[in-house]
Amino acid sequence: MALILVRGESNSKLLNAIADMERHGNLNLTSKPKVIDANFADSLVENILNSKLRTKSKVATAFFVKEDTTLSIMQIKKIHPPAHVVVVSDEYEGYKKLQDSLDAARVFQGYHSHRAKNEGMIDYSIKGKKRHIKNEKLNSYIKK
Repeated sequence: MALILVRGESNSKLLNAIADMERHGNLNLTSKPKVIDANFADSLVENILNSKLRTKSKVATAFFVKEDTTLSIMQIKKIHPPAHVVVVSDEYEGYKKLQDSLDAARVFQGYHSHRAKNEGMIDYSIKGKKRHIKNEKLNSYIKK
């Protein structure tokens, strides 16, 4: 699992960046995005990059994805999200502090996953029971 920190100018840019990572980067969120203090996010990124940031962020969020750190970095490099995305490895000193702050943080409002929640279509022909029909074309975005 990788921890991803997203910082940007507005909530809409953060939401678009998360959606891009999920849709085009094929990353699977395992936790809901949580609100992180923008100043804390800026200082954490400065420590990771070992340099001053050109612009300060106004909003920030963080969440976990199912993929490992290396794969997450490679997938994010392929897309160009409208916000600054940083994959925080457990090697960095701020990882534990960010992880602890996620426990107490509130959920980032406005995010809804576009991925299907069930196994596929429901067969209603059987009375009294719901049977999910596996349809690989319907769920072609789910990698197995």
